[in-house]
Amino acid sequence: MFNNYQNNEENKIEEEKSFSLDTSAETQTSKVVSITEAARINNVTRQAIYVAIKLKKLQATKSETSSRWTIRLEDLENYRKEKYSRSKSTHDGELIFNSEKGYYSVNQAAKMLNVPAQKIYYATRIGALKAHRKGAAWVIHTSDIELYKKMNEGAKIEEIKSSIAV
Repeated sequence: MFNNYQNNEENKIEEEKSFSLDTSAETQTSKVVSITEAARINNVTRQAIYVAIKLKKLQATKSETSSRWTIRLEDLENYRKEKYSRSKSTHDGELIFNSEKGYYSVNQAAKMLNVPAQKIYYATRIGALKAHRKGAAWVIHTSDIELYKKMNEGAKIEEIKSSIAV
């Protein structure tokens, strides 16, 4: 019984492989894809593709013979290049995270300090690290990161001294 199940699963996998190969060969010749194929290519849900179309971030046309959307591969590639990126986010026309001006996200600050992001959130909550809100994002300036780093290095030295003295 287990062998039958295993054989059925292997057959399904082979069918899926051949299906995906067929669709990729088909899309290469036609240069247009459906919402489902676009979602598979971009590794997102169909809903994400549909929303991108409705928000006019992805160009698509409805076929004349049916009510299905078709997307040119060229448009899909353009969408992928211009897709939302937090690093490009703006607030009041200004970049939120701007390394040139010394403004970093919590995750970027955590990487700089080699600590988990949660530690940075906690430090901002208790007032040990100064952070500002820009829209929905927390922004931390380089000078505040450096100050926090020095304060923590000083605390570590004091901890070491006190442990030696004991």
